[in-house]
Amino acid sequence: MFSPRAYNRPLFAHVLALAALAAVLSGCSQEKAETKEIIRPVKVVEIAATGEARRLDYAGTVKARTEMNLGFRVGGKITRRFVNVGDRVKPGDLLARIDSTDYELAVRSAEATLFAAEKQVQTTSLTKRRAEQLFTKSFSSKAELDQADLLYDQAVSTRDAAASSLSQAKNQVAYAGLKSDQSGIVTAINADVGQVVGTGTPVVTVAVDGEKEIEVAVPELDIAEFTPGKAVKARFWSNDMLTLDGHVREVSGSAERQSRTFSVRISLPSDPRVLLGMTATVEAAAANPESLVSIPLSALAQKDGKDIVWVVDRSATTVHARPVTLADYAGEQVRVAEGLRPGDLVVAAGTQFMAEDLKVKLPLAEQQSARAETGEVVR
Repeated sequence: MFSPRAYNRPLFAHVLALAALAAVLSGCSQEKAETKEIIRPVKVVEIAATGEARRLDYAGTVKARTEMNLGFRVGGKITRRFVNVGDRVKPGDLLARIDSTDYELAVRSAEATLFAAEKQVQTTSLTKRRAEQLFTKSFSSKAELDQADLLYDQAVSTRDAAASSLSQAKNQVAYAGLKSDQSGIVTAINADVGQVVGTGTPVVTVAVDGEKEIEVAVPELDIAEFTPGKAVKARFWSNDMLTLDGHVREVSGSAERQSRTFSVRISLPSDPRVLLGMTATVEAAAANPESLVSIPLSALAQKDGKDIVWVVDRSATTVHARPVTLADYAGEQVRVAEGLRPGDLVVAAGTQFMAEDLKVKLPLAEQQSARAETGEVVR
C-alpha cells in the first residue's frame, strides 16, 4: 500500500542538505569579502618642529689667504727653473730665468747712445763757451749766442734721455730673473723650460705664509645665510678629532657661471695641523624665520591640479589627502609654507598608490609612537 510519509522523507532530507550547503557557501563568501581589505605598508616622515636652526654642511679645500701668480715683467723664452712644487721660498729667491740675450744687447746699445750723447754735450758746451766769448768781444751777434745755447740744451736733453734708456735696458735684464716677493710655498708650476711666455704670464704660484682659509661653493638657495663675520665650525677629513672655530671672511659678489654657486672664504685660526690642500667640512647654523618645513620630493603628489601630501591618522592608521602651499625646492627636498604642522606623519614614498581612508601599516617605530599617543600599552 502507498505511504506518503515514506515518499517525502528523502525529499525533506535533500532540502535540508541544500540549505546547509547554501549557509556554508554564504559564510565562505562573507569571509572572502572580509579578507579583501587592503592594508598597505608605507614609509613615513614626521614633521619636525619649526623655528629650529637648520644645519648647513659644505665641503671645501684649505687654501692660503693670499696666493701670488708670479710672472716675468718682460717676455722671452724660459731657460731655467730653480724651484719645484712644495719648495719653500723667501723674498729675493730666484724662481726662474728667461733668455736675456736681447736685453743685454739693448743695454750695450743704450750705453753707446749715452756715450755719443755725452760727447755731443761736450761739443756743444765748447761751442757755447766760444760763442759767449765772441759775443762779449762784440765779434758775434746775439743770434749766434742764442743758437749755441739752444744746441747745448738740446744735447743735454738727448743725454738725459739716453741715460734713462740705459736704466730701462738694465732693468729689463734684471727682470729676466723671476724672484719671489714674500715667504711662502710653491703650489703650482704654470710654465716650464723652453716655453716662450709673454709679459705677466703666470709661471710660478706661491702660497704666502700666514692665515689659511677654507673655500666652499654655496648654492644660491643658502647664500643669504653666509654673511661676513658669521661663526662656523670647520672639521677635517684627515683628522676626525680636529675641529676649529672659523668665521666667514669673504662672500663672492656673483655666482660662478657654470655651477651657479657662490665662493665663500672661511678664515681659520693658526694651527700647524692644518695643511694646504686639505679637505674640510664647514658647518653653519641657519635660522628658519619663515617657519618652513621640509619634506622629501617623493612625498609630494597632485590631486585635482593642486599640490597635496598624504597624512596618516595615527589612531585609525588611515591616510588622508591634505593640500599644501609650497615655498621652494632644495635639491631632493621641498619646503612647505602652509598645510603641515609639527608632528604630522607624511607618506614619503609610493603616493601613487594612496587613496582616501586607505588603511596603512606604519613602521615599527611609528606604530609604537601612535599607540603611546592613543593610550595603548606598548609591548
